[in-house]
Amino acid sequence: MRPLSPSAGASVTRRRPSLLILVAVSAVNPLALNILGPSMPGLVGRLGTTEAKVQLTLTLYLAAVALAQIVIGPLSDRYGRRPVMNWGLALFVVATALCALAPTIEILILGRILQAAGGCTGIVLSRAIVRDLYDRDRSASMIGYVTMGLAVAPALGPAIGGALDEAFGWRSIFWFLVAVGVLVLAAALRMLHETQGRDARGGGPTRLVADYAALAGNRQFAAFALTGAFSSAVFFAFLGGAPYVATRVLGMSPSAFGVWFATVAIGYSLGNFASGRQAARRGARRMILSGNILACAGIGLIAVLFGLGLKLPISLFGPMFLIGFANGLALPSAIAGAVSVRPDLAGSAAGLSGSLQLGLGGLATFVVGAIIGASVWPLVAVMAVSIAVALAAGLFVAPSRASPHA
Repeated sequence: MRPLSPSAGASVTRRRPSLLILVAVSAVNPLALNILGPSMPGLVGRLGTTEAKVQLTLTLYLAAVALAQIVIGPLSDRYGRRPVMNWGLALFVVATALCALAPTIEILILGRILQAAGGCTGIVLSRAIVRDLYDRDRSASMIGYVTMGLAVAPALGPAIGGALDEAFGWRSIFWFLVAVGVLVLAAALRMLHETQGRDARGGGPTRLVADYAALAGNRQFAAFALTGAFSSAVFFAFLGGAPYVATRVLGMSPSAFGVWFATVAIGYSLGNFASGRQAARRGARRMILSGNILACAGIGLIAVLFGLGLKLPISLFGPMFLIGFANGLALPSAIAGAVSVRPDLAGSAAGLSGSLQLGLGGLATFVVGAIIGASVWPLVAVMAVSIAVALAAGLFVAPSRASPHA
């Protein structure tokens, strides 16, 4: 890849990509993240390994996404959104094939790390692309619509993964992902146009450090980024603990877990739809606080139902539907706010905020996986701490000057 020259950057025709391609490139990463969930407990015996090592296929996946985003965002500011996206999707396809062929848990973990690094380009750059084209509150609406569409991936992922595992074995999950990756890459090559209309930023590592220092020192960026990160940590804590609660406490099969898990993503999708309709009118602060307060209520409801001894799937997944809806309200505005603080650093801001989001998510899954045992309470505790910090950070988000309702 060659960096865009100043003249090239100024002459880029910023054709708006379709909503469909933004959804497709964004959905690759969450699909790969969630689809393996129902199979994780069974991998212990199938690969002759330990539960802790199997948990690393999730935890290190999230860590790889967090670290890769630090580089992907600035690369896209320098070289353009389109080439970085296409190379990332190509890496995803190759790494996924490695996972499918993995003879040991160590090779599977390596494949998952590379898969995560390639696939996350879609999430990072779809946010930067939206910010290239829209202002902050309009970006929140558009990100809401994009994430509403990509929520189909985590909704269907566990159900597809559980069904493939039971029918053809766990390796079939990764061959399925190879096919998806090839199709999405082909679509991106054809449909995804360059949207970075500003002059490319040079300067190498020195510029990278300076850009990130500028973002980290911006109070509004910190408020938006921390709100998004800790709101997401609620979901990732659930992702790390729910398979074990489902099997050990609720006695659910992998396929049943996959079906029930869809309720969470449906709630998130509906929250995204509401965000798409309301964010531009109500403003980021109001959307963020409303979502976080609603998530607090959902976590409290899990505690009440299990405290009453109601150990049923609906006691876990019913409140999680509400929490998913709450995240759908809050996250698009938090993400749009983070990438709008410095429009000239949209790619870097998307990378840094996304890295924080996935880094805390990985930490949440690790903590829950380490302490979960055969109880729901460690999961509830990590989720409660996460949403409390998100709610506190959201209070520092400044009202939008563009919206009297913020």
